[in-house]
Formats: sequence, structure tokens, C-alpha cells
Amino acid sequence: MWFLLLGLLAVALKYFEVGFVGQWSWWVVLIPFALAMAWWAWADSSGYTKRKVVERENERRQDRIDRQRSQLGMLTSRSNRRRRGR
Repeated sequence: MWFLLLGLLAVALKYFEVGFVGQWSWWVVLIPFALAMAWWAWADSSGYTKRKVVERENERRQDRIDRQRSQLGMLTSRSNRRRRGR
């Protein structure tokens, strides 16, 4: 995501010829977009993206369970669960 934002900023600066970026070649300005594509390709092929989605879903699920237990008055701290072997 950072590469994409950097690329958009560089394109805007190049288009409006602001500062030293206005003098750069278009190839140099477009490099962050190539890096963003490479990052997304690697993240998808390595499973990084899917792993992060699963982690977020598990965290949301656990938060929902803890919230429901708290509302029912059944909440035990996570440290107590570890001590009891859960």
C-alpha cells in the first residue's frame, strides 16, 4: 500500500512539475507501481494475505466470544485459562 501511495505522490509531483521530481524520467516515477505489483504478487503467492485475513477473523471471533461471555457474567481472564490448562 505504501508503494502505491508513494507512486501516486510521485506521479502528481511529476505531472505538475513540482520540485526536483518534475525533472525525473517517467520511468523513475513509475517504479513504485512496479514494486507494488511485485509485493502483491509475492503476498498472494506466499499465502501472506490469506494468513493475515485468518488472523483478523480469529481475533474478531475471540473478541465476540469474550464480549458475549462478559455480558453473561462468565468471563474468565485469558491468564486463568492458561493456568487451568485450557
